Amino acid sequence: MRIGCHLSSSKGYLAMGKEAVKIGANTFQFFTRNPRGAKAKQLDLADVEQYLEFAKEHGIAQILAHAPYTLNACAKDCDLRRFAYETMCDDLKRLAHIPGAMYNFHPGSHVKQGAQAGISYICDLLNRMNEQGHETTILLETMAGKGTEIGRSFEELRAVIDQVEDSRRLGVCLDTCHVFDGGYDIVNDLDAVLKEFDQAIGIKRLMAIHLNDSKNPLGSHKDRHEKIGEGEIGLAAFVSIVTHPKLRQLPFYLETPNDLDGYQREIALLREKAEHEEA
Repeated sequence: MRIGCHLSSSKGYLAMGKEAVKIGANTFQFFTRNPRGAKAKQLDLADVEQYLEFAKEHGIAQILAHAPYTLNACAKDCDLRRFAYETMCDDLKRLAHIPGAMYNFHPGSHVKQGAQAGISYICDLLNRMNEQGHETTILLETMAGKGTEIGRSFEELRAVIDQVEDSRRLGVCLDTCHVFDGGYDIVNDLDAVLKEFDQAIGIKRLMAIHLNDSKNPLGSHKDRHEKIGEGEIGLAAFVSIVTHPKLRQLPFYLETPNDLDGYQREIALLREKAEHEEA
């Protein structure tokens, strides 16, 4: 099982790799820059090389870079859209030094322009990013549907994919809290949700999963993460997710409200339950 958690990138790639190994992870997620701002540390190529050697030695694979929350690819304000484009292009240039890394972002909020207008803006951004040339796989994240978020349904994400001229490196990161809060019953009917995903988007587009329990009930559209097994989704559902034949080969990333010790406990718990289930 490839499983990890969200780590702080403030000390560099090698430090994140060492933290991952320390807590029993073999992958991890990190913010490319200040999640509530725009600043990014200067890329330390020596640190990158040391990390790549360490990752190879310790079996760390397919890490996930997360764009900052400040980006809104479908904002009404053209300056905000330009900021998102320039930031994401810079992130992809940095990630070119990390083979196999993926890049995840929240599609954004259309802010009363309507979903179709928002989707058009997102597609324009992605098309222009492709023109710059990159090899990194970009993931659209499923959203809970609060406010005017794009990505509240599988169909909205499909609409984005359909309008991107070259979608070969475009996939989806499914967030368990988000889809549950969005009304997809992954607790009682996971197979039906995956079938719906496959029909709307195509299961081959599903490339990563955020493992988060939810503080709120099914269909609440709230997006409040909870620790594994302590929310409305529950531990049994997560065991079903990480052992499901269509999902178990994917990388899983915890974004639960935890410190490193808490992440270590969750990783160990999920590994133990998965091994027992598959025995």
